[in-house]
Amino acid sequence: MSAEVSARPSGPGAGARILSTVGRSRELTLAGVMVVLCLVVALLAPHFLSLSNLSQVATLAAIIAIAAVGESMVIITKNVDLSVESTIGLVAFVVADVLRQKALPVPMAWLVGVGLGLVLGMANGAIITLLRVPSLVATLGTLSIFRGLDFFVAGGHEVNLADLPPGYSDAATSAFFGVPLFVILAIVVVVVVALVLRLTRFGRQLYAVGSNAEAAMIIGIRSRLMVFGAFSACGLLAGIAGVLWGMEFGTIYATSASGVALQIIAAAVVGGVTIAGGAGTVVGAALGALFLGLINNSLLLLQMPQELLQVIYGAVILVAVTADALIQRRERRVAAEHAFR
Repeated sequence: MSAEVSARPSGPGAGARILSTVGRSRELTLAGVMVVLCLVVALLAPHFLSLSNLSQVATLAAIIAIAAVGESMVIITKNVDLSVESTIGLVAFVVADVLRQKALPVPMAWLVGVGLGLVLGMANGAIITLLRVPSLVATLGTLSIFRGLDFFVAGGHEVNLADLPPGYSDAATSAFFGVPLFVILAIVVVVVVALVLRLTRFGRQLYAVGSNAEAAMIIGIRSRLMVFGAFSACGLLAGIAGVLWGMEFGTIYATSASGVALQIIAAAVVGGVTIAGGAGTVVGAALGALFLGLINNSLLLLQMPQELLQVIYGAVILVAVTADALIQRRERRVAAEHAFR
């Protein structure tokens, strides 16, 4: 009998190991929370799980996800870009205005928009790396500057869907084998950037800069150049998001995309990209965008006040940052205990 007892495995069971793995992975945890959220909301609002509703949620989340991928690269370097919403709004209006004036064909107008986003991102990167201005202060300033440029270009006017080429917004509702085109584009962006961060020297150096910029410089990594590259990529992806924003909403104002910076940053942080820098994945950021999109849609279907969204976004950031701080504190304590053994 004693032999049988001693032969039994003393370690945790398969269920416990699965739960432990899920608990250590922000992406798996978030996916599990989304499943629970969908089931609960579906019980209260059956239309929530309809194909048309989920398609709409995914399309809007795809735009935020693309911007969140760029924001994640910046946060990984231990910085933040608050101006991302102004970049999206300015690009959306410029592209729409160019098309309204028939100054360029549609593909060229898109390239102008993406190029404008890249230039704005490079401007942020130059201010932060060359002038040594903290990213929080610098992008808070450019948030206002870019929005001011948007108002200047708009001149008090708006661009209506009727002013744009016929069928311009059709792509926002189009799908390939049932998958919205915007979602496919977002998946491509996430996969490409994830592979770059995981498999290339640039990606490894980006994480190294976020973990310890001084140590990275000692081993020969050009930290300022990496930060500049992260902000440039963030601007480029915000430019893509701006083009998609114009296609999704059609009617564009100078105030378009106001307030989405909080949602974009929340998506990155809740997806596991730590504000402390040097950790997180763009896959997690994309899942974070989908999670927040589901919450937004849930509030609409349950006829709850939309003002709760700002509260939720702020709470999500606080909870995620607090969780990261507790995890890091625990890891340091465990490392210290092992060092003294």
